[in-house]
Amino acid sequence: MLPSLESLKEKDFDINWEELLLKYRFQISLLLVGVILLGLGIWVIKRDELSSSKIEVLESSTDSENINDGEVVIEVSGAVETPGVYQLVLGARVEDALIAAGGISADADRQWMERSLNRAAKITDGQKIYIPRDDEQTTGASVSNLGGDQTVSLTQGGGFEEFININTTSAKELEKLWGIGPVTAQNIIEQRPYSSVEELLEKKILKTNVYETNRDKLTVY
Repeated sequence: MLPSLESLKEKDFDINWEELLLKYRFQISLLLVGVILLGLGIWVIKRDELSSSKIEVLESSTDSENINDGEVVIEVSGAVETPGVYQLVLGARVEDALIAAGGISADADRQWMERSLNRAAKITDGQKIYIPRDDEQTTGASVSNLGGDQTVSLTQGGGFEEFININTTSAKELEKLWGIGPVTAQNIIEQRPYSSVEELLEKKILKTNVYETNRDKLTVY
């Protein structure tokens, strides 16, 4: 005789949950631990993704600043093929500036360049490099080398203006300048070469008043 529908329902729902949990407690524990670990893993991955995106933005900003800081703007004029303003990488040399300007022209004063121009000197932002022509130098006295002294004289407005090359002149010649004694002159010589006259002030070799008084008489080329 077949069991009645009512008796089947009573058997189906007559489950001992306590016995079931006790019997499968190990499997249930593993399942719960797995769910917890999965949740932790998802949280860690999301956190790393957010951190990575922030780091990338900071690195991008830093790279941009380095690009801006890694350039200098200078002017090259005089006896060069293409005078003008040029943008070069930080740490570029005078030779790089001359190459950017197309090289020196045929009328450049090569004798002056050999004696006075330091092609290996580093250039600074805002610096001007001027290459004189043959006809600009004073005949017979463009470069004097008496007892180690070396000064450059340029013709300007029909008169003569004498410049002292701080990269080549002697201590004796430097001491002729106002406010410069033997100690300061020797300090200037020991810190050669210079890419600009302003380095005398930047390196604190000259005091401000001494620099301002003498700067129009000084050159590095």
